[in-house]
Amino acid sequence: MKRESVGLVETQCFSIPEDISLEHGGRLSGVNVAYETYGKLNREKNNAVLICHALSGDAHAAGWHKGEEKPGWWDIIIGPGKALDTERFFVICSNVLGGCKGTTGPSSINPRTGKPYGLDFPVISVRDMVDLQKRLLDHLGVDKLFAVIGGSFGGMQVLQWSVTYPEKVRMAVAIATSAYSSPQQIAFNEVGRKAISSDPDWQNGDYYGRDPPARGLSLARMIGHITYLSDESMHQKFGRRLQDKSDYGFDISNLDFQVESYLRYHGDSFVKRFDANSYLYITKAIDYFDLTRKGALSLAEAFKDAKAKFLIISISSDWLYPPYQSREIADALGANDIDVRHCEIKSNYGHDAFLLESGQMNYTIQNFLSRTSVGDVMIKDVVTIRQGSSVEDAARIMMTAGVTHLPVIDAERRLEGIVTAWDVSKAVALKYNLLEEIMTRNVVVSSQEDPIERAAKLMTEHNISALPVLDAEKKVIGMITSDGVSRLVSVCR
Repeated sequence: MKRESVGLVETQCFSIPEDISLEHGGRLSGVNVAYETYGKLNREKNNAVLICHALSGDAHAAGWHKGEEKPGWWDIIIGPGKALDTERFFVICSNVLGGCKGTTGPSSINPRTGKPYGLDFPVISVRDMVDLQKRLLDHLGVDKLFAVIGGSFGGMQVLQWSVTYPEKVRMAVAIATSAYSSPQQIAFNEVGRKAISSDPDWQNGDYYGRDPPARGLSLARMIGHITYLSDESMHQKFGRRLQDKSDYGFDISNLDFQVESYLRYHGDSFVKRFDANSYLYITKAIDYFDLTRKGALSLAEAFKDAKAKFLIISISSDWLYPPYQSREIADALGANDIDVRHCEIKSNYGHDAFLLESGQMNYTIQNFLSRTSVGDVMIKDVVTIRQGSSVEDAARIMMTAGVTHLPVIDAERRLEGIVTAWDVSKAVALKYNLLEEIMTRNVVVSSQEDPIERAAKLMTEHNISALPVLDAEKKVIGMITSDGVSRLVSVCR
């Protein structure tokens, strides 16, 4: 299937009317959340995928904003025919709490003072960011995520989702990340923060309406950008090639090498699109992130309540979040008998590979999401009817619940048959009164472990539109419909 763009998109805003409480005791009022969506939420509301962005990302993950020259930051995997196929999934991405691209952060107006928060903005955590995402999903009518996916800092949000809201996540993809920030990662973040706070223009965070701390923020970005690359990728991209000259300038103030100009360019560009205080707050939240609660728990204990299926992706040349940290996560999940797969992508791009390796990322994520089982997407609160009921009872239940299929069960919830709206209509015409006279006894069923593709095949072969889902004791535990399946079975398989 041809991979295409989602086209022109617009960032939307969700405003929270009530105050929100934060993990470390602060409160915020008048919080706004900037977000974008791609694709459509299906009738069963079980095809939603949440994308969590990295440190400098935003809600614009895919498609194009009118007049801009670049697509969203993860356009390589979001869109028709891509791993996150928007003809199959309803994809959501929001700017994190503390950000500067539409979601409330230090540069936002404090409703109590009428001025930007600056350092009056409360300390925030990854947990606070995930809680805000949960509020957005509630607003969008999403009760449970088909998947939550993110790389780097976004991967931390994925892991936080899996332990804070374990019942709300079916599949989790955490890429190039860690379950807690290492001393080296904290050290790099601190150097970046120090570069900002040492800039005279920072003014203790109160620079809004004046010159921003451009030099400090640019330097912080340059330091951070080095950690996103690998030694080999820098050799391949730059080597020791000179910038617009044939020999060294032997001048301390001049830029001789291409790599120097590259870093300077990225630092200067970053200043135009990011807020220095947001950089401080978000990196501090990353430093505080620790699922082991400062070592009080083992990592296995931290994941003991997780219920999602996991794909943990590491990058061979990543030295900021090295592969051993991903293996540690996978081992901890495996210790809890949680379904987990660890995949190491071979790439010379370093940490940034998850944003650049289009082929490997699409292949790996698409294959994982294709492992969908019936239990991942079935309707759990299935409406049933007791054996011995009347046709009139069945008609009333169908009209009240808005369903067209009713599994007929005995006192132990074991399946005895199924009755459809068509059966009820026929019964009225033929003047049947008892359910046993019209129900189908030889019912085609599924189990929650069945691949979604098998359920789709059964429905097609038997020309039916719903399957009761049974457990090992033949008890009804759910229902899966053709409408739900058709939206979840990828057209490219």
